[in-house]
Amino acid sequence: MLLQGNLQAVFDALLGLGVIDPVLEMDWQEAMSHRPTEYPELEQAVEIANEFNSDPRILEAKLGMFDDETLSYLAMEVAREYADFHWRKILH
Repeated sequence: MLLQGNLQAVFDALLGLGVIDPVLEMDWQEAMSHRPTEYPELEQAVEIANEFNSDPRILEAKLGMFDDETLSYLAMEVAREYADFHWRKILH
C-alpha cells in the first residue's frame, strides 16, 4: 500500500473532510499499535487516493464515503509519505 501522485490533493481532501485536525491531536504510536494488520478499507482508500488525486472534487466525495477511523489512518499514511519524500530529498 503506497500512496502515489499528488499528496497535496489527498491532504486537502482530508482537510476538507475534517480529518486532519483530530489526527494531529492523536497519539500516533498508540493508534498505529491498534491498526489491524489486514485493513481492506484502508487499501481501498489508498487506491482511490491514487486514482483520483488529480480531481479534488471526486477525490473528496469518494473519500467521504469511508469511516473516520479509515480516513485517520489514511491521513497518517499521507504524513508518512510526505516525511519519506522530504527525507529522501535531503539525502540526495
